[in-house]
Amino acid sequence: MCGAKAGGPSLAGVDVATETIIQGSVTRDGEPISGYVRLLDGGGEFTAEVPTSATGQFRFFAAPGTWTLRALVPGATVDRTVVAQQGAPADVAIAV
Repeated sequence: MCGAKAGGPSLAGVDVATETIIQGSVTRDGEPISGYVRLLDGGGEFTAEVPTSATGQFRFFAAPGTWTLRALVPGATVDRTVVAQQGAPADVAIAV
């Protein structure tokens, strides 16, 4: 079993009711993988990029709407579409 928790990092101290959160983890064969995750808007334009943590986790604070997450890891690029809503964190598991 890997050390990655389901979903993204802990939300302790985050006022979830007032935020629009997109978070999750990136894994390969069930194990966390290091890389980057990009946030692209509804038109496919680059908005932000974060590195994954040591446990493959990432988090973005975004506006409500439809977004594309692009995981960039050694040997793979994977896109996932997510609909983000204020007050309900969108948890996305990306397997590459």
